[in-house]
Amino acid sequence: MTEDVRTKETRRRLIDATIETIRTRGIASVSARTIAATGKVNQALIFYHFGSVQALLGEASLVTTAERVAKYDEQFDSVTSFAGLIEVATRLHAEEHAAGNVNVLAQVLAGSPANPELAKATGQALQMWTDRVEQVLQRLLKDSPIGEALDAKTLANLVSATFIGLELVGPTKPGSPDADLAGLERLGVLAELIDDLGPIARRAVRAKLRKA
Repeated sequence: MTEDVRTKETRRRLIDATIETIRTRGIASVSARTIAATGKVNQALIFYHFGSVQALLGEASLVTTAERVAKYDEQFDSVTSFAGLIEVATRLHAEEHAAGNVNVLAQVLAGSPANPELAKATGQALQMWTDRVEQVLQRLLKDSPIGEALDAKTLANLVSATFIGLELVGPTKPGSPDADLAGLERLGVLAELIDDLGPIARRAVRAKLRKA
């Protein structure tokens, strides 16, 4: 095994151990000692490879988020309707909950105000999701009357903020955790109905949206 391969494997082990420590112990318990214990490595390796625990936290957030976004590339690329986008979001919602990644997100957001380095990395990680949603919305809004009122970037920011809010607030609310997602599905149906309108009705919707 070459030195380069060993370095990559060690860095990856530390990244995985960091995310697992956040998932199981919470951001307040993250330290060189707890990460090293989770990864079963010498804690000195954290400082050798990353310089600080804060830098490792930021790198772990960026690397793992990039992988999660890439996992959905084909599904995002195949979306041709608002309903299809909601369908992908619903699957993502279920998988992220099952993997414990929603808890990780809540923890890093909670730890960000006291850690500028982590806050910066968390913002960049969340932007990866927003940028991916924006790419899909650019296609969907191109010929939609809704595009007269909202550009893809604005709507992507609204969708991402709403989805993150639902993920974080969901566990605190009684009833089905999917109830709020059902509301998003209804919005998707509404968008589809608008797109299915005839030419005259579509012009009327466009005119109304322009005034709004």
